[in-house]
Amino acid sequence: MSFLDRIAAAVTPAASDESRNEARRNIDALATREPWIQPIVDQHREIEGCFREAYTAPSHEAVERLATVLTGHANAEEAVLYPDIADQSSKTHAGMAYEEHAMTKIQLAKLKDLAPGGKEWTEKLEHIESAVAQHIYQEEDSWLPDLAKEMSPERKARLQERYGEEYRRYCGTDSSAVRTRVAAAI
Repeated sequence: MSFLDRIAAAVTPAASDESRNEARRNIDALATREPWIQPIVDQHREIEGCFREAYTAPSHEAVERLATVLTGHANAEEAVLYPDIADQSSKTHAGMAYEEHAMTKIQLAKLKDLAPGGKEWTEKLEHIESAVAQHIYQEEDSWLPDLAKEMSPERKARLQERYGEEYRRYCGTDSSAVRTRVAAAI
């Protein structure tokens, strides 16, 4: 972890496991009433599974899969979700989210240059996982629920459609396939 990362972690400590679990339970309940949220949460679960796989994989293959899923998810959020967050909820949250995605992509590129399973590689993967977990928590705890309150039913339907299009553009699959992979990993 870099010096600046340590300072940032001290100033804004990560959410506890208890807080993350509560946010996940709440967003799962909300997704039953707000179906546009479900693909996003399904992808969060797939990303978490990709991290678990990466720790035990002997090659870069699992990290490549993680990078693909994370990048597809980030691209969809950036193209579809964050403009609405900026307009309907918080420009600060949207700006922060774009920056977090950019830093994650940079760190993933650096991770690919390291030998899988080595000390430096493991520390880098842990750092990325921690940052992504905090980002997911922020989305599930407040950003998505806040957006659900502000958007019209028509806008939510359009967001769900566009989000799927953007994810498929990069990953070549949709969230129903993600849901199947998540269920198999659990």
